[in-house]
Amino acid sequence: MATCTVQFFSNALRRFTTFTALLPNDLPPEMVGDNPHFRRPMKLLFLLHGYSGCETDWLYNTPISELAGRYNMAVVLPNGGNDFYLDGPETGRQYAAFVGEELPAYVEKLFGLQIAPADTCIGGFSMGGFGALHTALAYPERFGRVAAFSAALIQRQVAAMTPETQDPIANYAYYRHVFGEPAALPESPNNPEYLVKTRVAAGNPLPRIFFCVGTEDFLYQNNQQFKAFLTEQGVPFRYEEGTGIHDFAFVRSQLEKALDFLTEA
Repeated sequence: MATCTVQFFSNALRRFTTFTALLPNDLPPEMVGDNPHFRRPMKLLFLLHGYSGCETDWLYNTPISELAGRYNMAVVLPNGGNDFYLDGPETGRQYAAFVGEELPAYVEKLFGLQIAPADTCIGGFSMGGFGALHTALAYPERFGRVAAFSAALIQRQVAAMTPETQDPIANYAYYRHVFGEPAALPESPNNPEYLVKTRVAAGNPLPRIFFCVGTEDFLYQNNQQFKAFLTEQGVPFRYEEGTGIHDFAFVRSQLEKALDFLTEA
């Protein structure tokens, strides 16, 4: 398994940023064996970290390096800051464009990869789960499948916020900065539910969706709302839940199910 850390200048972020890449292109024949995943082209997966995290979270907290080899999947772990992977109006705060356009194009050019959109996937944990769903819905021509773990699907809570709102994670000014005016969020492209509704109404294709959450997770009800919303919209998805709180232990319990979904024919 080739592992490398790359620092490059991002035009979307207007600064140097870092990502880690896992490339299963050097596995010896005895490790490949009769693994059916090596009888198809390599797939590509971008995994997004959560709030206050960084690009090494998935590497240190899950067996993704081992699984990348088992599933014949190149994995890219970017640093996305704390901006929910959304585009802001300010210069250098185009995080959706960064993970949805710039980074995939750069990775393919850097490593000489030629991977079809149907074989390009995105996933994430918590804030990164929100970011993965939003990015896949905003760029369905780039990502064929998405897997969200314990996604911070807080768009309805944010839409109801006022300057007096008390929140243990961040203050009102933060949410307004990241999501835009809360009252406008229901009809904003920063809202994954809005993206679903507009694409369904237009008859446009959507990526294949997998998401999961622990039954003791503080975001459990948010994920139930999103599940009900997708059902109402007639959007197919795969949903999993199980005992667990908002941590990587739950992610580890669901990771192979998600990878099976992302790589199934």
